[in-house]
Amino acid sequence: MDKPALILASQSPRRKEILALMQRPFETMAVETTESIDPSLSIEENVTTIAHKKAEAAAILLGKSVRNTIILAADTVVAKGNRILGKPVNFDDAFDMLKSLQNRSHRVYTGFVLLSGEKTHTECVTTSVEFDPMSDTEIKRYLLSEKPYDKAGAYGIQDPVMACHIKRIEGCYYNVVGLPLSRVCKALKLFL
Repeated sequence: MDKPALILASQSPRRKEILALMQRPFETMAVETTESIDPSLSIEENVTTIAHKKAEAAAILLGKSVRNTIILAADTVVAKGNRILGKPVNFDDAFDMLKSLQNRSHRVYTGFVLLSGEKTHTECVTTSVEFDPMSDTEIKRYLLSEKPYDKAGAYGIQDPVMACHIKRIEGCYYNVVGLPLSRVCKALKLFL
């Protein structure tokens, strides 16, 4: 029997690059969903709920062709304590986010969902990150060179300038980039 088709319900180039490391064919699909945070839910519940909405939106778009298909959707946020830092709206917002992350550790949460027919797997993976202190000039240089406005917490751990300021990471590196690949691979085995 053929392996089910794998669909990544995301247009994120970073998630696409990470999933390609599996060396298993997949397709990507753009889905439109609202990524609003519900303050009555935990961070873990928020990211898994958003990921589930993305997976369901992809299933609706696929319609009848969803049979023998596994949909993967994910959502990533950066949190300082219990405060979620989403994607920055502009330079000043990004600067404030990065400034607030200095001299302390923060956590990156990725919720992901695998959906195939009636079968669903939902998981949240957390990684702790700590920066070496960055000066205001270094933060500005990073923001001007990388323009990380599409990244939670206003940074990409994989960006060349940012890579020079990572003091410590505890947990999955790929989770910080946007998809905890080892956990996704393990969960996929439940569907194959």
